[in-house]
Amino acid sequence: MKVIVVIPARMASTRLPGKPLADIGGLPMIVRVWQRACLARSPLRVIVATDDARIAAAVRAAGGEASITRADHPSGSDRVWEVAAPVDCDVVVNLQGDEPFVDPTLIDRLARAAMEHGSSVATAGAPLVDVAAPPSVVRVAVDHTGRALAFSRDTPAQGRVLHHVGVYAYRKQALQAFVDLEPSRGERNARLEQLRLLDRGFVFRVVEIPGEPLSVDTPEDLSDARARWAMQATP
Repeated sequence: MKVIVVIPARMASTRLPGKPLADIGGLPMIVRVWQRACLARSPLRVIVATDDARIAAAVRAAGGEASITRADHPSGSDRVWEVAAPVDCDVVVNLQGDEPFVDPTLIDRLARAAMEHGSSVATAGAPLVDVAAPPSVVRVAVDHTGRALAFSRDTPAQGRVLHHVGVYAYRKQALQAFVDLEPSRGERNARLEQLRLLDRGFVFRVVEIPGEPLSVDTPEDLSDARARWAMQATP
């Protein structure tokens, strides 16, 4: 099984502009994410996909691989596909560039799950702490085998409900299908891109993790990430 990880990153974050280059423990956040992904056992390559030369330069200065992409992609998944399309691989892991503490073993678990039990895509789910959580908290309902039944911004009526964590491992053909297909009605109504494939019968396998990783979306998140890094670095 040939696995690659592609990390989409752009400077134009609404809530935290320039966040890929935000300093965490003396290195840009995007470099921290790349380092964590490189600790996974399965990937043959870990590539940062970006439309910004400053991000690419930071990754390359750390010894990483970066690819400059078009600037007009409608989603991170489209940016990932531009980089993955010419690569000889079976599985493409789409890892967000704002996950500086991602567990490398999750990447390996997702890659395996994407290739098992007739799956096309694997993603992650954590315990849903608050059933009354706001719509910004995406839910995923799973059956007893770990297959996703529904993704929703409110609590689905079926299955066991988890907090969806947006990291994905695609069979390469499934990622190509995502890019080639038009958004489904469910995707347009819920504003959830994963419904583009689920609504058309693609099988999602959900890998359960004990808690939601710390993703950096706001200045407050960045402060939390810096504090966590400082604690880890303290003997």
